[in-house]
Amino acid sequence: MGASLRALRALVLLAGFYLLGVILLALLALADWATFTWLHGPVAGKIVIVSVVLAVPIVRGMFMLRTPREDPLPGVPVTEAREPALWRTVRDVADQVGTRAPDEIVLIDEVNAAVAEDARLLGLRSGTRRLYIGLPLMAGLDEMQLRAVLAHEMGHYANLDTRLTPLIARGRAQLIRTIGHFHDRAAGTEAKERARQEKRAGKRLAKGKKAKEIDTGGAGITYRTMARIYTAYAEFYMRATLSSARRQELAADLASVRVAGRDSAASALRELNAIGSAHDFYMSSYATLGVGAGLLPRPGQVFGGLRQLLDARSAELEDLRRELSTEPASPYDSHPALAERVARIEALPDDGRAGQAARPALELLSSPQEALAALEQAVLTPEALALTRLDWEDLVHQAMTTYAGRTAQEVGEALDAEGAGPGLAAFLDAVDADPAVRWRIADRFPKSEEAQAATGRTAREFARPVVRRALVRLVTVELLARGAARWQLSWSAPAVLSYPVPGFEDELGPALDAAVADQPDTELLRKLVLAP
Repeated sequence: MGASLRALRALVLLAGFYLLGVILLALLALADWATFTWLHGPVAGKIVIVSVVLAVPIVRGMFMLRTPREDPLPGVPVTEAREPALWRTVRDVADQVGTRAPDEIVLIDEVNAAVAEDARLLGLRSGTRRLYIGLPLMAGLDEMQLRAVLAHEMGHYANLDTRLTPLIARGRAQLIRTIGHFHDRAAGTEAKERARQEKRAGKRLAKGKKAKEIDTGGAGITYRTMARIYTAYAEFYMRATLSSARRQELAADLASVRVAGRDSAASALRELNAIGSAHDFYMSSYATLGVGAGLLPRPGQVFGGLRQLLDARSAELEDLRRELSTEPASPYDSHPALAERVARIEALPDDGRAGQAARPALELLSSPQEALAALEQAVLTPEALALTRLDWEDLVHQAMTTYAGRTAQEVGEALDAEGAGPGLAAFLDAVDADPAVRWRIADRFPKSEEAQAATGRTAREFARPVVRRALVRLVTVELLARGAARWQLSWSAPAVLSYPVPGFEDELGPALDAAVADQPDTELLRKLVLAP
């Protein structure tokens, strides 16, 4: 479907929203006329009031004339003087696609690239074009894969998709706003009715009478009915625009193939799937690992460390490159399923451009480290930027040490409650003095229903692993405090605790088992951990 026909359909769909409003207003007016013709008195007045109240959200939705504008994504705008190679690449791709290059490039913190255009007059006149490129995305792609992604985005410009987006967005926003007004009024009416019934029930209870059950099922029903009418049209609107949007995505994929080649275009989509999952994991498990301890990685490494994770877990990510989603992210997602997009590209004839040598995409930047550091300044909160910045190795050790100390506090509180002092030595002294203290300490931790019901030896078997875990916490804190152990960073696995000497862990297990045995022996643990 050409741009003119797509624009016409968008206008027709938008006009349908206004036509629906006119029809509903006409029906309300007809109801008012019939009311005055056939009814008189208070009932007629109430019906007219209801119709006027229902008409207000309809009129407000119809006269929301301003096309909604999305706020620009937070990021770092880069000029051609600052990033000449990146701008040169973008302009070259735009020329190959046959469209005007963007006026602005903004580096963002997402595994994504996107385009926007400040079109005017319902998309009839072009405006400022803006290209967003995620630095985490660049961290995982090579230059040819990035060109494929850029060509896809330029394809949206060439097909005038960005010009029509405001028109479609206007219809969606008006529908959402009108539906929201009706739901808000329905909720308000229901809340008032609930409060009225609760007040009446309270008076009856105060008089010793039985109160009626609260029932607000009928409250706000007229508002909800109107909302359902608009919701039905909204679903039709979304389906009608969705099919076109998905065709636009497939057309943009073809632009990727023309510019970067079939294999680079397909591999870029596969890589997007892997990088997206890896980035989510990286941000939660590495970049923000130390936040709870007041720590962040060195400037440039909050987003820059992702590359190290991708290198270390390449084998794991290969599964994500192969196993693509066969369903869209949501029923109304404008992108077809990733598996479908890749299959369409890989089904194209071989264009002889397989195995093109390409440098990492980040090398298009004058200074990737400076760009990554600038992005942190643009997107992180002032509170985050004020945290202490450390190298990765020190950050992992200090953060994990802090968290280990916090988990041991719970054990310390249980020891205090039993009259023992804090720390491993106090625990072992308490066990030597009264072995049963171990089971009383275990009782202070959460239990399963089975453990709560157990007695005698069975209860001790439930308590034994609890006591052992408590000892492990205290041993860990003791070793860290003595400088005899250190948390080690690993990009391919969780952080691991490095013990003082080889074979230490092999000796630690039997020592812990001896300390939690029915006849406890704490000497092994004392020699292993507490000896000077």
